[in-house]
Amino acid sequence: MSLFVVPPLIRGTALAPVTGDMLVTFAIILLALVLFTTEWLPIDVTAILVMVLLMVLEPWTQISPQEGISGFASPATITVLAMLILSTGINRTGIVQTLGRKMAAFAGVDKRKQLAATIGVTGPVSGFVNNTPVVAILVPVIADLAHNGKTSPSKLLIPLSFASMLGGTLTLIGTSTNILASDIAAQLGAESPELGLHAFEMFEFTKLGVVVFAVGAVYLMTVGVRLLPERVPAEEDLVEEYALQEYLADVVVTANSPLVGQTVDEALGDDELDIDVLQLIRDGERFSEPLAHREIHESDTLRLRTNRGTLEQILDAEGLTFVGGPRTEDDLHPGEDEPVLVEVVVPSGSFLVGETLASSTFRQRYDANVLAFRTRGEVVRDRFEDIRIRVGDTLLVQAPPDSLTRLVRNEDFIVAHEFDDADYRGEKIPFAVGILAGVVALPALNVLPIVVSALAGVVAMILTGVLKPNELYKSVEWNVIFLLAGVIPLGISLQQTGAAALLGSAVASTATVLPVLGVLWVFYLATGLLTSVISNNASVVLMIPVAASTAQSIGANAFAFVLAVTFAASTAFMTPVGYQTNLFVYGPGGYTFSDFLRVGAPLQLLLSIVTVLGIAFFWGVRA
Repeated sequence: MSLFVVPPLIRGTALAPVTGDMLVTFAIILLALVLFTTEWLPIDVTAILVMVLLMVLEPWTQISPQEGISGFASPATITVLAMLILSTGINRTGIVQTLGRKMAAFAGVDKRKQLAATIGVTGPVSGFVNNTPVVAILVPVIADLAHNGKTSPSKLLIPLSFASMLGGTLTLIGTSTNILASDIAAQLGAESPELGLHAFEMFEFTKLGVVVFAVGAVYLMTVGVRLLPERVPAEEDLVEEYALQEYLADVVVTANSPLVGQTVDEALGDDELDIDVLQLIRDGERFSEPLAHREIHESDTLRLRTNRGTLEQILDAEGLTFVGGPRTEDDLHPGEDEPVLVEVVVPSGSFLVGETLASSTFRQRYDANVLAFRTRGEVVRDRFEDIRIRVGDTLLVQAPPDSLTRLVRNEDFIVAHEFDDADYRGEKIPFAVGILAGVVALPALNVLPIVVSALAGVVAMILTGVLKPNELYKSVEWNVIFLLAGVIPLGISLQQTGAAALLGSAVASTATVLPVLGVLWVFYLATGLLTSVISNNASVVLMIPVAASTAQSIGANAFAFVLAVTFAASTAFMTPVGYQTNLFVYGPGGYTFSDFLRVGAPLQLLLSIVTVLGIAFFWGVRA
């Protein structure tokens, strides 16, 4: 039968009646969507709230306590947990950084080579190592490559994120989304054998992933690079980039100043003033270590971060004389070889998420001063102590070299500058690569399920010393695990209450005016839009049961519909909040929200067509 013939069974099909159980489930879904979109609660907390509501409202949601917590024992959740640990093991060896340095050496100052190398390294690596840590590792590498090569980082960092998402479509283990979609498909196939669904094999959709990656790479190399703005000029330093010139000032303490004899904290430590003392200069000697308890003397020069209004307020009141201020990084730290001013990106799982700079005691922990704060594209240069920190926020931090080293080694931060003294286990690279190859090969050869091979790989990394036992728990992004565990029961409720079938029937009615291929395309677009505002994992939980029901209603290939949802959820290009890797590059690239839409929307539309046609070509859309 032609793809464009409407099956007779659809014409005149009546929708199933809406029940109270369905309405309760839809209400919980609506609440989840609102919370995911507004970020009133962290996404993992929202997921747990959803789980609790499903169990409390069991008479309507049909989710028993056993089913409510089943997400914690789901093969998808355990596999993702294991893959996060394996990815950390790979990262500990420094192999990704080594590839990044080779990439930089190859690219040099050629902008086209820089972009090609960024995409060419990131994509394939992300097919086998979870793409989120890959981007976290490569952000400083790419940022330094851009600055050293006289290229705007804005031209490379969105392509870095997008290439990681494209690479994630190459294999089953490329993203947690693929693993979750595979598990949902297997459950649906077991409950309804007529759907013909099964767990994905390791390389089952690699041929389509290669096509999608190739098309995406060509787009980024041609159209995308022209659409990307140069938000961060190539040769601009961080003081200029953040326009801090009006917020940095040098003042000299006069003989009659009431500050003489006081400590820095006693004199200027009042939070109401919003002043940070960055440096004290006395007789040509500069003091940048924690200054709170250092006594102020006559003729000392204090380097301050504050706004001009506050500066004018204290000059006369405190007997200070304004003598100018640093205009560039070189002025801020003359003669110092080691970088002491860096951007620090806050990843998911960081202790800073949900905290403020005041409540987190960040300054005290790291002897660090925060000079500016970038959140969702907006730069804040003063009064940022009480701003609640979110994933992807970027802090412009000044700290002594030993504190910066601690920041680099702490997984609570992504420091957007590469340091040469990082401690990698290079001698363990053969073990790590061999273990990962085994984890991939055993499921591919149908020797072991992926959940078993992944867990075996974790044990092997401990036994070979690639990872230390105390690093296991630090390796897991627990917010991802709780998100998976929390939303999986929502998918079960969609099925058991008939809500998925109802939605599927409603979408299936579009087959009266659209060909099956058109209905498939609608699902891709709907999933892409949903993923742009909520978690990609939540999207597949909500959309796959509906897609399978729709396919069943119109006599289509359920696997094709599940695959369309999976690919759409894995390629959320249009907003910075649609995918975690977008948030990682948001600050260092100096991007605005609209930059992702400008570059990502055409790519999303292009790939919607390529993916749907590819699915039809490789697997067909008829049952």
